[in-house]
Amino acid sequence: MSVRLLSKSFGSLAVRVPAAAPGQRIGLLGGSFNPPHRAHVAISEAVMKRLGLDEVWWLVSPGNPLKNHDDLAPLSERLEACRRLASRPRIKVTALEADLKSASTIVTLSFLKRRFPRVHFVWLMGGDNLAGFHRWGEWRRIAQLMPFVVADRPQWRLKALASPAARALAKYRIGDQFAHGLANRTPPAWLYLTLRLSPESSTEIRANRRGARITREKP
Repeated sequence: MSVRLLSKSFGSLAVRVPAAAPGQRIGLLGGSFNPPHRAHVAISEAVMKRLGLDEVWWLVSPGNPLKNHDDLAPLSERLEACRRLASRPRIKVTALEADLKSASTIVTLSFLKRRFPRVHFVWLMGGDNLAGFHRWGEWRRIAQLMPFVVADRPQWRLKALASPAARALAKYRIGDQFAHGLANRTPPAWLYLTLRLSPESSTEIRANRRGARITREKP
C-alpha cells in the first residue's frame, strides 16, 4: 500500500500511537518481535544512552513482508509479550502498523513524520537488516526520510557494511563519536553502532521451542 493511498488517514485518531512532545528524540525499533527477547531491550537501552534519546518505541508489525509467516504468533500475543518484557517506562510498545493496515516501513515512517512534525525520530535496525536493506520497498526513500542507526549483530558486521545499501549510502555514514547528535541531523545520515553483542535471536528461540516440542512428542 502506497503512502499516497494512505495520505487521507494519516491524521486519523484511529491510528493509536504513544504520546510525544515537540523536540523529543525518539528511536523506532520495528519488527515482528516473534518472540521479543532480552537483546531487544539491551539494544533499546544502549541506543537511548549512546544517542541521547528520550524513548524507544517498539513497532510490532502484523508481519514482515520479507519473511515466512508460518511460525508467526498472533499479534495480540506478541504485543502482550513485548509489554511484559519492556517494563521500563522509556520503552513504548505500539501496533500502529495494524491500525495503518500496512507493514510497509516507508508508510509507517511517513505517517509518524506527519503526525509528529517536530519530533526527532531515528530508525533503528540490526546489522542483519542492513545486509538486506536493498530488498526493502523504497529503501532509498527511507534513508532520506529520517536518520537511522544500525545496531551491531553477531557475525553480521562484515556482511552488513559490504551490502549494496551500505555501499550506496557510505558517504552519509558518521562515526561513533557523533552518535549523540544523530537524531538532529538532516537525513540521509546513519551510524553503525558498536555494542556489546548478544547471541540471542527470535529465530533461534523459535527453533529451540520447536525442538523441545518435538522431543516431548516422541514416544
